[in-house]
Amino acid sequence: MWAAEIHTEEYYLNMMRAWYFATALAKQPDAALPWLTERRLDVWTHNKTIQKAVESFRIPPEMKQQLRELRIRS
Repeated sequence: MWAAEIHTEEYYLNMMRAWYFATALAKQPDAALPWLTERRLDVWTHNKTIQKAVESFRIPPEMKQQLRELRIRS
């Protein structure tokens, strides 16, 4: 996914990346979930994606629980 190739310290660009992946989880979970399970994203984007997906009404409760378990704790 093209959004994963963006590397910056700009808050709003990083937030855009997290929203992109959270939306992908809602619309194409099979394509998006490996980005989290294989930890392909930086920690901030990884955890923010999970936060936004868990807050979403479009993500089923079972997936929300799975996502919570994928959080990276420092």
